[in-house]
Amino acid sequence: MAESWAGFYKHKTVLVTGHTGFKGSWISMWLKRLGAKVIGYALDPPTMPSLYNLCKVNDMVTNIKGDVRDYEHLHWAIKNYQPEIVFHLAAQALVRRSYQEPLATYATNIMGTANLLEAMRKSPVVKAAVIVSSDKCYENQEWLWGYRENDPIGGSDPYSSSKGCTELIVGAYLKSYFPAAQYGKHGMALATARAGNVIGGGDWAKDRIIPDCVRAFIEQKPVSIRSPHAIRPWQHVLEPLGGYLLLAQKLYQSGSDYTGAWNFGPRDDDIKTVKWLVQYISGLWGEANSWITDEGSHPYEANYLMLDCSRAQKQLGWRAQWNLELALGKTVQWYKAYYSHADMLKISLEQIAAYERQLNGNLPGKI
Repeated sequence: MAESWAGFYKHKTVLVTGHTGFKGSWISMWLKRLGAKVIGYALDPPTMPSLYNLCKVNDMVTNIKGDVRDYEHLHWAIKNYQPEIVFHLAAQALVRRSYQEPLATYATNIMGTANLLEAMRKSPVVKAAVIVSSDKCYENQEWLWGYRENDPIGGSDPYSSSKGCTELIVGAYLKSYFPAAQYGKHGMALATARAGNVIGGGDWAKDRIIPDCVRAFIEQKPVSIRSPHAIRPWQHVLEPLGGYLLLAQKLYQSGSDYTGAWNFGPRDDDIKTVKWLVQYISGLWGEANSWITDEGSHPYEANYLMLDCSRAQKQLGWRAQWNLELALGKTVQWYKAYYSHADMLKISLEQIAAYERQLNGNLPGKI
């Protein structure tokens, strides 16, 4: 499948919003490796250090410093650079920060998405767009089974509800401006992608478990855990990104058959507790690390969450490749290389290449 990507993305102009972030930097590097002309639209990197700066992503893309809340600038960027494919990753992506900054979260995640959709609607060039959403867009019932794409949308906190609203806005644009039945007329294929909790090298965000662990290891302090028994669908960042790349290709080539919502989650046996994750990564790090429960007052977060990825498996031929143990191994390898002052672009591209080899060996059929 990776060979197919190389042929498909070569010389195509691709816009990535949020390209300075964690997932945005990874997919920008991957697209550049596949031969795409990458246009990035984002604010400055959200953390220091950042994957974007360490891997010199700025040298690989046409960088446009911009805010998705600024419709006129976003419209100018699309009109000026004329991307054929769009990956929308720009977002306020932290649950706890959304409690502190609800208006900024809603403005970025809801109106930022609406601005992009409207700018794309006025472009005669954009043919396919993947709007990156979240597994937290679902109305969480604490079910013991995975949420499917047609389950109710909801959200009990500002971040989750903002992603639920994102889904509703995309659905409205699909029905109002890009209906499948009229694809031959408008030529625009639009989808949302809902992924679980991603891990991987280069994430330094506050209040995310892997960066919190790494910081604690380096400072030789116990890892502080808010909810040790909370269960999450952990997966390496390359897993959903591979799904986004495949989905965009299908949207571009086949249009209306692939519009709508898609789940990209890990294998069922990789649905683990926070406590398990911390204990496993502590062992991989190779030192006497410990953890403590943060007994302070914390805002509500879901206890149990998993995705049903049957649609992606059956219609796209996509499935998770790296089990959680391997994903954590790759993550620890990346951070240890960073603290050893290695060439992080080289390390990151090697991990992408390893993931592509796994895809070619395990995914059946032709894309």
